[in-house]
Amino acid sequence: MPSSSQWVTFLVASILFIQVPGPSLLFTIGRALTVGRREALLSVVGNGLGLLVQAALVAVGLGAVVAASATAYTAVKVLGAAYVIWLGAQAIRHRSDARRAMAESEPVRRGHPVRIGLTVGATNPKTIVFFVAFLPQFTDPGGPVALQTMLLGLVFAAMAVASDTVWALAAGTARQWFARRPERLDALSASGGTMMIGLGATMLTVD
Repeated sequence: MPSSSQWVTFLVASILFIQVPGPSLLFTIGRALTVGRREALLSVVGNGLGLLVQAALVAVGLGAVVAASATAYTAVKVLGAAYVIWLGAQAIRHRSDARRAMAESEPVRRGHPVRIGLTVGATNPKTIVFFVAFLPQFTDPGGPVALQTMLLGLVFAAMAVASDTVWALAAGTARQWFARRPERLDALSASGGTMMIGLGATMLTVD
């Protein structure tokens, strides 16, 4: 298993990586602005589960295949980016849903937020490549590497969920503040959708 010094290095490096603005953070903020705090928090849980899926892939060696194969990498990148762009377009198209949800007892849903978050998290190719290059450095070759990789992935996912939860709460609070004037929600939802479309476009263009 990883030594104490390896754990410290891993935790520090993970915190720094998680706090750098990227797909997970931008997606969380976009969801909070578009569909509200509760839905965003459920999306954060789904995104964390998606990270665990990626860690499992790395643990069994599939992550290395994606990282090494240009075709596989491109396919995963396009799939994830297209899904995020579709979510953004839906948010703009149905921008009045946020205002309606504020007035109704049950929020308007277009797909379960946990499933949405899981899909985005599991199809983020940058995280797969990061895991392939990052996690093995903190494993003991003499021990069960797959088990160690999953443990590191679990810790990383837990840290990512904690960080994204803070951002979701902050963005959700801002959404509630704007909601004091309901007509602002339409523009707010459209802004969140635009952010997600921009995120998807960035995922497509960045190598």
